[in-house]
Amino acid sequence: MKYNWQQSDWPKFSYNLKSTQVEDALASFNEEIAHITGMLKAMSDKLQMDAMLQLMVAEAIKTSEIEGEFLSRPDVLSSIRNNLGLNHKTENVKDKRAQGIGQLMVAVRNTFESPLNEEILFEWNRMLLQSTTHLKTGAWRKHTEPMQVVSGTLGKEKIHFEAPPSSNVPKLMKGFIKWFNDTAPGKKLEIKSAPLRSAVAHLYFESIHPFEDGNGRIGRAIAEKALSQTIGRPVVLSLSQTIEKRKKQYYQELERAQRSNEITSWIEYFIHTILDAQIQAREMIELTLAKTRFFDRYKEKLNERQLKVVRKMLEAVPQGFKGGMTARKYISITKVSKATATRDLQQLAEMNVLLPQGGGRSIHYSINIS
Repeated sequence: MKYNWQQSDWPKFSYNLKSTQVEDALASFNEEIAHITGMLKAMSDKLQMDAMLQLMVAEAIKTSEIEGEFLSRPDVLSSIRNNLGLNHKTENVKDKRAQGIGQLMVAVRNTFESPLNEEILFEWNRMLLQSTTHLKTGAWRKHTEPMQVVSGTLGKEKIHFEAPPSSNVPKLMKGFIKWFNDTAPGKKLEIKSAPLRSAVAHLYFESIHPFEDGNGRIGRAIAEKALSQTIGRPVVLSLSQTIEKRKKQYYQELERAQRSNEITSWIEYFIHTILDAQIQAREMIELTLAKTRFFDRYKEKLNERQLKVVRKMLEAVPQGFKGGMTARKYISITKVSKATATRDLQQLAEMNVLLPQGGGRSIHYSINIS
C-alpha cells in the first residue's frame, strides 16, 4: 500500500467543497467568527484576557493529553501568564513540560501574522521538548529507521502510517513552508477559507512528520496559526479540546487521509471539528459574560461570606459543585457556625441567587445564573 507522499500527485491535494455539509459548516463558521468578534468588542480588557486564558490553558492541556501527557493546570496557567507578562513576579513552574507548552501557546499567538520558516518550527520544537534529554531538538529528524505511527503490543503491532525517510524531510519541509506562506492572505495561492487552509496545513505537516517528537502538538499549533492568519486575529478557540473528546475518530480520519491525496473526507471532518471548537468557545464566552452580569447584579447586596461562596460557585460553573452547596460546605469555606451558614443560605435562596433542591437534612443549592 502506498501512502500519500509516495503517490505521483503528492502534494497536490484535491477536494470537493460543493457538498451541502461543507458549505453549511463554512457558513456557520463565518457566522460564529462574526458573533465572537462582536462579543469580544463588548467585553472589558480583563474579561477578554480571562476568556483567552481559559482557552489557551485548555488548548495546552488537551494537545498534551492527546499525546498521553497529563499536565498540572496550575503549572500550565503559570507558564502562560509568565510568558504573556501578566505576573508581576515570575511564578515557579515545576514541570518543564508545562513550561514548554505554555511558551509554545504564547509564541503561536504572538507571532500568528509572521510567515512560517524553519527557525520558528525549530524554536517551537525546542520549547516543547526542553525536558527531553535523549532526543535532539530544534532540528529535523535524521535517524535512518522508518518513522512509523504504530499501535498494538510487541509482536502484534499495527502500522497506521509510515512517514517519508528522514533524508527527504529537508526538501519536503521546504515545500511545505513555501506552500504555507504562499496560501496566506494576499499571497499568490491565497486560500480564503480559514478552516480549509487549516485542514490542509495540518494534514500536510503530519504527513511529513518532520521531528523526532512533538509532531502532533506542533501540527495542531500550525492549524491554529493558519486559522489566525486567515481570519486576521488570534483565533479564540481550543481545537485540541474538541479533538481530544473524539480522539479515536481524529486518528482514524488522519489515517484514512494519508492513503490518498483526494482528501474531501478529511476536509469535511476537520472543518466540522473547527466549527465545533468555535461553538464551544462562543458558549464559554457567553457563560463568562453571564457570570459577570450575575456577580455585578448581586455583589453590593451580599455580605463577605456570601460573596466568597458565590465566587467559588461561579468558578465551578458549568460543572457545578458535586452535590451542590450545602451548609457543611458553606461552613468549610467561610469558617462560620452552622446557624450562620443556614441563615446565609436561606437568604441567598430568598434573593434567588441560589436555587434550593431537596429538603430537610438533604437540602442543597445550585447557583442561578440563567
